[in-house]
Amino acid sequence: MASGLMSAAVMTAPGQPMRLACLPVPEAGPGEILVRLQACGVCHTDVHIWDGSVVPPHEARPSILGHEGVGTVVALGAGVTGWNVGDSAGVPWLHDTCGLCDECVSGAESFCQHQRAHGLQVPGAFAEYVVANARYAVPLQRDVDPLRMAPVMCAGVTAYGAIRRAQVRSGETVAIFGCGGLGLYAVQIAARQGARVIAVDRDPAKLARASMLGASAAFLADGTLNAAFDADHRAHACINFAPTTATWSAMVAAVRPRGRIVAAAMVSQDVPLNQEWLTATGVCITGTSVGTRGEMQETVAMHVDDPLRSEIVPIKLGDVTEALQSLAEGRAVGRFVIDFR
Repeated sequence: MASGLMSAAVMTAPGQPMRLACLPVPEAGPGEILVRLQACGVCHTDVHIWDGSVVPPHEARPSILGHEGVGTVVALGAGVTGWNVGDSAGVPWLHDTCGLCDECVSGAESFCQHQRAHGLQVPGAFAEYVVANARYAVPLQRDVDPLRMAPVMCAGVTAYGAIRRAQVRSGETVAIFGCGGLGLYAVQIAARQGARVIAVDRDPAKLARASMLGASAAFLADGTLNAAFDADHRAHACINFAPTTATWSAMVAAVRPRGRIVAAAMVSQDVPLNQEWLTATGVCITGTSVGTRGEMQETVAMHVDDPLRSEIVPIKLGDVTEALQSLAEGRAVGRFVIDFR
């Protein structure tokens, strides 16, 4: 069993610098595993929690963010089966769900309204050690690259889940709005499924990257965007990964009759919706939330077979505040990943 002290980045107040603290190593309770982290990605959802725009009913104590962890199992709690000390494990968003509601029973557990998440309701992986539920932790190959696998634990499976939620089929046109880390994963996944991908972003550099990763067309998010979606470019599915309402009118302009609009980014502001337009077009509007354990397994298998490409920016635990600020201000040039090794 691990014992002693560990380093962790602790949130003290919304928007304030994360405090590096020396804390006791947590213990794995019944049904849990203790993971020593090798890496943890910094996700935009961490920004929403850090800046106070997302507040859980019951916050984690200590308040340690992070839900893109990769590490090694060092201890097993009582009753744990299927895991051994020394196994490689992923620590994703979901710590657990109720297992009883319609969403859980029907295989849509990521929509469980009683779920608990790492870094939100339970301590997360911005620390040297983290406790994970053995049934929700992700089995990984021992030789996995922890820095490249870490973002797959949330960004990768969220992009995969969004493509699944959009019911993307080969030959269809898919418009990906927002080509940050999640959007670029989605570009690759949609292209691999045989879709024609249109990338949309306000940053020409991100559009160039999207084109390299499989986008057939790239539209700059400026005053000409709505008109760019002419008859030849109308989309069967539009997926929004940009944390802004500014993409809404363009998605309405882009989507075909009976098409699908999927919200993947966390946008709390209202957008205008004309119900007559809905009755005339039959457009389906829905949301997506991370992914299920089954979708996680499929995403990891895809990544292992043919790694999803992403610009990884390794950082130290003490640099996490700057990483959060860079994400909040749109200055990030890649996926920040804490390297604990």
